[in-house]
Amino acid sequence: MAEQFEKSWKTLNKDLGKISAMEQAMAYTSRPLVASGVALAFMALTGIIAAALIGFDPLGLIVVAAAIIGAYMALNIGANDVANNMGPAVGARALTIGTALIVAAICETAGALIAGGDVVGTVSRGIISPEAVAETQTFIWAMMAALLAGALWVNLATWVGAPVSTTHSIVGGVMGAGIAAAGFSAVNWEMMGRIAASWVISPLLGGLFAAAFLGIIKSRIIYRPNMIDAARFWVPILIGIMGGCFTTYLALKGFSKIYKISFENALLLGLAVGIVLTIAMRPVIRYQSKGMENRKKSLKVLFNIPLIFSAALLSFAHGANDVANAIGPVAAIVHAVQDGGASDSVAIPLWVMLIGAVGLSVGLLLFGPKLMNIVGSEITRLNAMRAYCVALAAAITVIFASGLGLPVSSTHIAIGAVFGVGFFREWYHERILKENRLDTTSPPEVRTRRKVVRRGHFVTILAAWVVTVPAAALLSALLFYGMRLITL
Repeated sequence: MAEQFEKSWKTLNKDLGKISAMEQAMAYTSRPLVASGVALAFMALTGIIAAALIGFDPLGLIVVAAAIIGAYMALNIGANDVANNMGPAVGARALTIGTALIVAAICETAGALIAGGDVVGTVSRGIISPEAVAETQTFIWAMMAALLAGALWVNLATWVGAPVSTTHSIVGGVMGAGIAAAGFSAVNWEMMGRIAASWVISPLLGGLFAAAFLGIIKSRIIYRPNMIDAARFWVPILIGIMGGCFTTYLALKGFSKIYKISFENALLLGLAVGIVLTIAMRPVIRYQSKGMENRKKSLKVLFNIPLIFSAALLSFAHGANDVANAIGPVAAIVHAVQDGGASDSVAIPLWVMLIGAVGLSVGLLLFGPKLMNIVGSEITRLNAMRAYCVALAAAITVIFASGLGLPVSSTHIAIGAVFGVGFFREWYHERILKENRLDTTSPPEVRTRRKVVRRGHFVTILAAWVVTVPAAALLSALLFYGMRLITL
């Protein structure tokens, strides 16, 4: 009897284990469905609100469709682009992924609403001539096709795990729709050439700046006999540099729509903040480093707070600038429906701005963790010091490019900085390897060549960058032709 009971008990436990495993598997597989369901609900709610505000007449339904597509684009920007700002902080474990999602959602929304701007160019930075699409219906379908093509391309890139430029996606969409509507002569090819050049300039500048700062940290702090004393001198300076750079960055990019400031004045403001912050942080770092062990792991604590603030500020500036990629074409369509035709600039209604601001945060919360993990830990391992170099390089590169008048992508800069940190580590280890090649007493890991950058991610991301504009353009042209056929 006892044996039969024990056998039955084992069978029951085994069956319960199978049921538990099945429930876990169902929960795991249902997560994407839940996220997709919430995203669809957000898009449907956007359409309902737009219909209530605009009406259900034929032109009103066009605005409703544009609002839904704009919400879809905002979701994709949140899922893909925002990871570039928060990924390094998550990879360095300065923030948990949950905290990073909350901080980024708040800062992205605040940036979009506070500094998102009242005016936006309807033909996306002069890519196509307004005269080429002056006819109202042509203009509406061109903007609709560009917006949908950009959103679909960013969605595909997110699905394959490639962080791409949402700005380049919408630019490619506008270019493709413009060519389909008015031919190749409608495109400003000089501007397109500058954008193509930014594919190379952005990541190279980001990588070079990030590698340079990592080199400074290694030579001036990590490889010093007394790392703590070196950190007490250099960390306040590095924090001051970061504070000054972000002050200039926000003055140029974050609040430029609220108050215009010249490039020279923004630099002077950043310099003043940097000096004050350096002086103020000296006693703080001295107190924070009191009793620390003289090892590299201790140093990471000193970079955590600056890293968190930098990620938050990058998210704020991103929300202020890139929200236009989602709601700019929507605002242009609203203007065309209400006032007729294209215009060099249009006012963005508050409800349209809210679609972009909320959509960025919802997309980040639902789909952001995938790209955040790739940027933060899968391309190369990041600690607080390496992630600090990435964040600082992103701010400096934007300032440098603004001074030279170069169009750059924040996505390409951030990812280029991550690769720059990884490749610098490989180069640095290779140099040490050459110095220790004949030293058989060195540890095996010192005498073995290391590859700390995943080549698969490098190839995937590079390929996605190269094809973003032409792919979005081709897709937009096809969508434009399809929309015109439906309305004939």
